[in-house]
Amino acid sequence: MNGKLLFITFVAALGGFLFGFDTAVISGTDPFVVPYYGLSDNQWGFTVSSALLGTIVGSISAGLPADRIGRRNSLFIAAVLYLISALGCALAPNWAILVASRLVGGIGVGLASVLSPMYIAEVSPSRLRGRLVALAQLNIVIGIVVAYFSNDALISMENNWRYMFGVEAVPAALFLALLFFVPRSPRWLVSRECMEEAGIILNSIYSDPDQAQKVLSEIKDSLQSINKKADFKLLFSSHYRYVTLLVVLFASFNQLTGINVFIYYAPRIFELTGLSAKEAIWQTFLSVGVTNLIFTVLAMFAIDRFGRKMLMYTGTVGLIASLSLMSYAYFSQSFDKYSVMFYLIGFIASFAFSQGAVCWVFMAEVFPNQLRNHGQSLGAFTHWTFNFGISLVFPGLVTTLGGGIVFAFFALMMVLQFFYVWKMMPETRGKSLEALQKELVAS
Repeated sequence: MNGKLLFITFVAALGGFLFGFDTAVISGTDPFVVPYYGLSDNQWGFTVSSALLGTIVGSISAGLPADRIGRRNSLFIAAVLYLISALGCALAPNWAILVASRLVGGIGVGLASVLSPMYIAEVSPSRLRGRLVALAQLNIVIGIVVAYFSNDALISMENNWRYMFGVEAVPAALFLALLFFVPRSPRWLVSRECMEEAGIILNSIYSDPDQAQKVLSEIKDSLQSINKKADFKLLFSSHYRYVTLLVVLFASFNQLTGINVFIYYAPRIFELTGLSAKEAIWQTFLSVGVTNLIFTVLAMFAIDRFGRKMLMYTGTVGLIASLSLMSYAYFSQSFDKYSVMFYLIGFIASFAFSQGAVCWVFMAEVFPNQLRNHGQSLGAFTHWTFNFGISLVFPGLVTTLGGGIVFAFFALMMVLQFFYVWKMMPETRGKSLEALQKELVAS
């Protein structure tokens, strides 16, 4: 891997870091923002979920700027939104401005969740693509962990919650500045008939000029086989319907693992087992933060060696087992001080090694060049819509139905995911984006 490609990937992956930081920073502000503005439980819940509403808007609209102005230039928009959100939350004179700023940040997260993996996939050689796109996921996890540490470090300061929000402005400004030094996507450039610039960029990425020329020819050939004016509706045509179904199902299963239930509500889940609030927070950090980071790193090195399907098989079996054990524990009320924590560690490890690492890689790979912007937007929209819906109904469901039934439902969804991987999911490891187009798109 040459230094140019590593720098490009690092900069694009900063979008993932900000994605994770923005998602997690709200957790540390809860005890301070609520009394400062005198918020009710419903108002605080809306403050948290307003960012998720923004992600839905950002993800479904990402395809338009990605097509019109390019992947890199669209990342500029996400960076600016992150910066506005951080400063707006930090300086918010009232609750309405805080919510509006959270919404703006959510739009940035929605854009970055589509654009960062898309851009990295389009500049990466096929043999490194899984590992490099997985860097965006790794940065999401690092962003979550850094937000936890940042919140803890700032907790003793006066007006601490303003600094907790405001510190995000530093990486957002860095992201914005560094984007000036990365090239535009060569595949987008070819779609705009900027062949010379695309060739220069490919030559800087590939050490072999003949390989760079071959990739350029493949990109041109792939774009000739699809309508140059491809729009969102084309995703549902007979040629591309199967690829669209693959991505919508994958994104749905990603959230039907219950992953964001555990990220958002892990302390509450632990408290239901009889732990104190302090014990619940410590176990959340260990089981969610540390485990997620370790197994995301392991997956990043395994994804191009063993393939996407092997990671999904391994992780899905682990998800079924850990969710079933959690369900049994809540049905039988057989808790000890650490049992649910160990089950959750198993769950997070299984998720990080499979869905967490593969989801954004897979969605960036399977669509043809001219439809990738729209297809990945649809996948991310599905992901964030399920995230919002499940996170919204979970507290009520776990209160009325109990944890046993809720976790049993998630386990059943993972059984269905196993059959999806077995019967439907193609292996994309080591194949160029253009070769995958020929394989997956109906003639």
